[in-house]
Order: sequence, then C-alpha cells, then structure tokens
Amino acid sequence: MNKKSVFIVPILLAVLWAGAACAFDKVGTTSFQFLKVMPSARGTALGEAFSAAADHSDAVYFNPSALTRVKKMDISVDYMDYFLDVTHFSLSAACTVPNIGTFAVHGIMTDVGAIKVTTVEALDFVDGVYLGYTGETIHPGSQVFGLSFARDLTDKFSFGVTAKYGREDLGVKSTGNLMFDAGLTYDTGFKSLKIAAVVRHFGPEVKFYDNVNLPRYDASSDSSYYKRYTGKSYPLPQTFNIGLAAYLLSADENALFHSDTQTLLLACDIVQPRDYDQQYNIGLEYGFNHLLFLRGGYKLNYDEQGLSLGFGLAWHKIRMDYAYSDFGDYLDAIHRFSFGFLID
Repeated sequence: MNKKSVFIVPILLAVLWAGAACAFDKVGTTSFQFLKVMPSARGTALGEAFSAAADHSDAVYFNPSALTRVKKMDISVDYMDYFLDVTHFSLSAACTVPNIGTFAVHGIMTDVGAIKVTTVEALDFVDGVYLGYTGETIHPGSQVFGLSFARDLTDKFSFGVTAKYGREDLGVKSTGNLMFDAGLTYDTGFKSLKIAAVVRHFGPEVKFYDNVNLPRYDASSDSSYYKRYTGKSYPLPQTFNIGLAAYLLSADENALFHSDTQTLLLACDIVQPRDYDQQYNIGLEYGFNHLLFLRGGYKLNYDEQGLSLGFGLAWHKIRMDYAYSDFGDYLDAIHRFSFGFLID
C-alpha cells in the first residue's frame, strides 16, 4: 500500500462508518421513494445482492467503487415497466483513464404518465358518471443525474464516489436535492472472495413546502380565508450495505472449484435502510461458456418483495439481460430489460 493510500483508506472508512451510524437513526417516513427502485436487470435478478458483484457501468447504482472493473469503456441501458403503467428508463456510461481512474455518468427517469386533475368543487355528472375533472392534466415524475469517480488504491482496495442530483415532480409541487454515494471494495485474496461497503443516498432532508399560505373555504360564512402551513422535511432513503461475492465455480484458479466452461457466482448483501429493519439479499448466477447466464435471488425481511429470476446473453462485447421480480399476492410482477456493450 502506498503512502497516499495509507491516508485515503481511513478517511473513506470513516465516511462509510458515519453513513452507517446515520442509517441506524430510524425514521418512519423517507422522501424520494423512487430512489429505492433499482435499475439493472442483472443486479435485480440477483435479488440486488450486487454491491460486491457489479462489474459494468451499472455499478453506479449499487457500488461506485466497482467501476474500476471497467477496463476501457462500457455503456448500459435499462428499461422497466413498473406498477400502474409507470415506466423507468436509465442510462449509465463508464470510461477508465489509465493511471487516473474510472469516470462515469448516469441518468434515471421515472415517467408516471398523465393524470387528470379532480376536485370536489368540480364534481358533476359526465356521460352518466359522477366525476370531478377540472380539465387540467398533470405529469408527475422524477429524474436523477449523477457523476462518479472510482480508483484502485492498491491491488486489493478500490474506492468510488458519486455526486448526483435528484428531482421529483408531484404535479402540484416539485423539489430537488443533491446527494452522494460512497463505496469501498476489498479483494480479500482468499479464493475469489470480495467484500464491499456502500453508503447510498447520503444528503440533506427534502422539503417540498417551506412556509406557505393555502386557501381554505369556510362554509359557515361562505367565504375563503388563508391558513399558514409550515412544510415538514423528510430524510432521504439512505442505506448502508455490506456485500460479499465469490465464484464457487470458474476457470479462475482462485475459485473454489475449477471449470473451463462454467461459472457459479454467489453474492449476498446485508442492507441497513433508514426506514426499515435490517434486510438481506442473496443471489446466484450460473454461466455457461461466458455466453448464457441463469440467475436467481431472494430478498428477506421485505413487505412484498421476495423471489427474483432472470437470464442473460453475452456475445462478443454485447450483452442482454432480463429480470423478473415477484411482489407477492397483491402487486403485479415487475419485468426489467437491460442492454449493454463494451467499447475498446
């Protein structure tokens, strides 16, 4: 370990520890819930046990320190059909500059679609149906844009940081916030075992309203008046993850068992969210000849989420992935699609 690393590693560990300490400060409600919806078909097919296993540009969503595994340039595009016709699009790109580090950008867009505005004052019969349309249409949604940098400190340690700006439009009010992710990955040297620690969505609380006058109607006096409301702020959905990943089967001499044509990756994450008890993610990925991949994962201590399945195809420098996520008896399953490619 060089002299620079001797100082940087403790600082980064201190930052991650501070994030973990904040994560234990539990709250009942967090803002910007769209940040919990993860892109990447591969990562979600593994049950989001991806902090130590990510190795392409989509590592920006799970652990920025894993971006150092991008040797030249990588681009990933993700699409998801979410609940109630909500759609998610995401794009990430990473490029490694020799002797400097890996730079990455990413963007996420959530499209809720058009919603017709209704009010009690507008209630009336429309084509025999009692409705309250005002004639106005709103288009809620959210966006995230981020910049990342990652670097190998030694042949064992890598670190990564992400600065991102998220914005949410609720139709009647919108707001934005600057937040950060930070991650460390450690190659233990024991077989292929890697350990990762990540703080995600670290930043100030979100407030949609400050002090605002809202109109109210007094039926007794048949007049309108204004009442002052003080907006309340809510913390971001911060998480602290510790991830493990290792190849049980591969051609690498560090794998537990050797195979020239097959791989078997085991990954797990321990997740400490701001607004819930500790959660656990586990995933398995079987690969044949670096061409076909079959994946499965499970999430423990979640209200609805549980089983996830998926597969992937890789051909030369192009990859395509699909993931299925089950949300129990009351919500529809979610389907994700990803497309990525390497550039020499």
